[in-house]
Amino acid sequence: MIVIVRAAVAADLEPILVIADQRRRQYAAYQPRFWNPAADAVSRQRSFFESLVDDSETLFAVADAANRVRGFVIAKVAPAPPVYDPGGATCLIDDFTVDDSESWPEVGPGLLAFARSWATQRGAVQLVVVTAGADDPKRVALIEAGLVLASEWWVGGI
Repeated sequence: MIVIVRAAVAADLEPILVIADQRRRQYAAYQPRFWNPAADAVSRQRSFFESLVDDSETLFAVADAANRVRGFVIAKVAPAPPVYDPGGATCLIDDFTVDDSESWPEVGPGLLAFARSWATQRGAVQLVVVTAGADDPKRVALIEAGLVLASEWWVGGI
């Protein structure tokens, strides 16, 4: 499969929303309290994603194979928290997913490499990628890309 990573455009929004909704449901099964989707999650996300298409401060990219969106990544560069000094800015990758778990080895590395290049051009020295604790295929892709686990969030009722 030939995968091309490129900036997302408005025409990509519908397949991106389908992939994002699929991931939201997957993550809700992992941890229903933290990842519980809002009833109108797709429409809220549509508005948010529409705002990112032309946002010069945010990377919004897709992986395209055979004229089909197979995954996407959203990244932003920000200063590290003032109590830490990683040597420069941090690239936070919150939304990063593929169309099915078996696509991680083919689609994930290209998206991550694209984000790394984009972040490097903006002075970032580290990537921070968010994932669910039980998303093993994505975790393997991150390990294979040279990332290491740095933090975990634990969730419980009050």
